[in-house]
Formats: sequence, structure tokens, C-alpha cells
Amino acid sequence: MSADLLYTETEQDLRASVRRLLSERAAAETVVTAYDEVPADFTGLWKSLASELGLAGLLIPEEFGGAGASTREAAVVMEEIGRAVAPVPFFTSAVLATTALLKAGEREVIGRLASGESTAALVIPLSTSPGTFVASVKATDSGLVGRVTTVAGVAEADVLVVPVSGASGLELHTVRIADANVSPVLSLDMTRRLADVEFSGAPSVRVDSGNAVDAVEEALIVGSALLASEQFAVAQWCLETTLAYVKERKQFGRAIGSYQAIKHRLADLWLEVSSAGAAARYAADTYARGDADSGVAATLAQAFCSDVAVHAAEECVQLHGGIGMTWEYPAHLYLKRAKSDQLTLGSAYQHRARLGELVDLPVS
Repeated sequence: MSADLLYTETEQDLRASVRRLLSERAAAETVVTAYDEVPADFTGLWKSLASELGLAGLLIPEEFGGAGASTREAAVVMEEIGRAVAPVPFFTSAVLATTALLKAGEREVIGRLASGESTAALVIPLSTSPGTFVASVKATDSGLVGRVTTVAGVAEADVLVVPVSGASGLELHTVRIADANVSPVLSLDMTRRLADVEFSGAPSVRVDSGNAVDAVEEALIVGSALLASEQFAVAQWCLETTLAYVKERKQFGRAIGSYQAIKHRLADLWLEVSSAGAAARYAADTYARGDADSGVAATLAQAFCSDVAVHAAEECVQLHGGIGMTWEYPAHLYLKRAKSDQLTLGSAYQHRARLGELVDLPVS
């Protein structure tokens, strides 16, 4: 079956529903309160997305209470989350943790995630790229012991999905959040908060059947494929907003967008963003179809889209001039998300190196 990058009617309806809810409850002036000294609580927003729209169980098969959707639909949700820079744990819970649990064959926690009753976090450093994970938590007779830094989604989670070094190799365990020591980390992007997690004899339940390595790797690959959609959406918002601004902002009696230098910069950026959209969509589609090219597509998308998002956000701030530097204008939210995403699940350099390995090209 060949790739289909067009959005279906079902996907467009899903987009409309998510965008409507986020526009009502996650406008820029609301999102920026995530940076307050006492951060705003977005639990209600996530519960609405998780339960009312069923996004928490989007990737979970219907037989376990989920929607039975694919990465194509999940990519649409990631686009809308990126467009709004929404501070919700869809990526950390409904993508990373859920994918790991499904691959491990877990069923009990999956059912609670599907209903929106629980939220989970995969306890790995957010910067971990596919093929590089090394466990820093060990299983002992007295419980789990170890520390993991810069974990995303812990603040919203009540269940931790922990890759553990056991007697027989890597294992996957679940731990109640109350049994872990969580230390919040000041993050560049406070709409996706980080924390250090430490275990000191924490009780846990092993949930894998000897396939924990595959479970973690699957989560990282799916996460890479879908993160590209968020990066594309961040870049697209920055491009559209900047285009609208340069058409209206005037200097010396003419719109600044009429100057050739500005035209060239935005034309180049449009080409980059359009290419990023194609790469992200292809990554989501190939995984949804079970295509053998899905690993290459996910890696390619990350190698390209992460830098495009940062470039678009930088151009957005610069071409807005003084207003782009202000706290009141939302450009800084997108720059922070883009910079954070650039390091999430590996840098562009790491993905380019991995891409070279996947397609048998030497990397200098």
C-alpha cells in the first residue's frame, strides 16, 4: 500500500474537536500562566481531552477500552497540541507510556489509561534517543533503587512506567507515584515540565514478558514519529503568524513584508515548513500502515523537523521586532517549545547519525 499524506474526513473532524477545546481553554494568555511562580493547574483541561474526547486511549485497541486509532490520528492531535503549545501530557502518557505498556503486553494499567482514570509517565530522560537507552534503576529484593533525571510528564502522572535493570536483563515495572521521590526541575519549556525521579526501595509490579527492550524502543520510535508532527505545527503557527504580521506592520510608509529581504526569508521558511509537514505526515502514515520503512521515516522526520521548528520560531521572534521579545506576545512560548523539542528523544545530529546507520551510509 502506497503512502497517503492527505487527511481523512475523520481526521479533520478530530482536529476540529481538539482545536475547538484548546482554543476555548488553552489560549496563549492561559498557557503563559504555566510560568507563574505558582503554576496554573491544567488538570481539568487534560481530563476533558482524555475523557470527553477520548484522547487518552486513542492508540489503545478497542478490546482494552481505547479508540483503536492509529498514529495518523495521534499525529493530528500532536499537531493541535503544538499549535496551541498546550500544557497537557498527551505525548508523555498517551504516546510514550501507553506504547511501552502495549508492547509489553500490560493490560490492567492500560484499561485505566484508556478511560482517563489514570495518567502515566515513562521514566526515562526526555533526551533519550532510539537505540541509546541504558537503565539507571535496579530491581532489588527490597524494591526498586535508582535515580532518573529530566523525566517529562511526572507532574501529571499517578502511574510511573519504569524500565529496570533486573537479574535477567531489562524489565518494565509500574510504580505508584506516591512510592517515588519526585524533584521538579526548572525547565526551559514549563508547558512540558520535567522532574528528577528517585526510587529507594519502591514497591513495583513487573509488567513485561521478557520484551522490555522492545517495549522501550517501540515507545521511542513512535514518540519520534509523532513529535515531528508537533514540531511541524509549531513551525506552521510561527510562519502563519509572521506572514500575517509583516503584511500589516508598516515602516517608511509600506508594509515590511513588501521588502525583498523579508520576502526571501519567508519564502525559504515556507519551503522548510512545507517539507517538514510532508516528513512528519509520512512518518505517522508509515507507522500506521506497518511499513518496513517506518523506523527510517521516524528518524528522518526528527532529523529534519526539529531544526525547522527552531528556525521558524527564531524568525517569528526576529521579524516581529520589539513586540516579539515581549512576555505578553506568545512567540516566546513557541520558541521555548521548539528548543525543548529539539532535544527531546535525541538531537537532530543523533537522528542523522542513526539515519546513516539505518540506510547503511557511513557517518563521519
